[in-house]
Amino acid sequence: FRSVQFAVFEATYTYLDNSVCRSEIPLTGGLQLRVVIGGTAASTMRSIIECPLEVAKVRRQTGQSWEFRNLYKGFGVTWIRTMGLMTTYFILLDTQRRHKADLFKSPVLGPFLISGVSATLAWWLVWPFEYMKSQVQSNYGKEMPLFQRMRLVMKERGGFFALYRGIGPGSIRSFLANGCSMIVMANAQRRLSEWGVRS
Repeated sequence: FRSVQFAVFEATYTYLDNSVCRSEIPLTGGLQLRVVIGGTAASTMRSIIECPLEVAKVRRQTGQSWEFRNLYKGFGVTWIRTMGLMTTYFILLDTQRRHKADLFKSPVLGPFLISGVSATLAWWLVWPFEYMKSQVQSNYGKEMPLFQRMRLVMKERGGFFALYRGIGPGSIRSFLANGCSMIVMANAQRRLSEWGVRS
């Protein structure tokens, strides 16, 4: 399902190839509005697909059963997390494409580092929401609003950095998975262009 986010981003980015959406957002070093809109569309689609799968996964990991009517439990926090994650990721990729284009010419190391670093930085930004998503979807503690839950975790577990519980393994997984995925995607795109399937 994660390939859907890239397809939605590329389709939105291409569809918005017009003077308004190609305009650069002031003070961003050339970031175009269509990158942000594409990231938003990709994030929304990923959240719609991912939320029920995550609910089922988290419930089974914690020894709980899941019900069809609760498959979108935690959708709000999932969407917030994914909006921050994917929009940041696409912005970082776009920035590097514009300012470090030579890195994308490398078939392995460039795409691996660019995607691995971009995804990991994006995860660091949204990790507190990932942590809260897991708590909500696993029925941990009482039902409460998201920011109240975050304040409770900070109070009970030692401050702001308590929201970053699990960031180490998450960072390693993000760097390796996204780095390897970009190698495959970049080489597939290059091959499709060579065959004339993609311009």
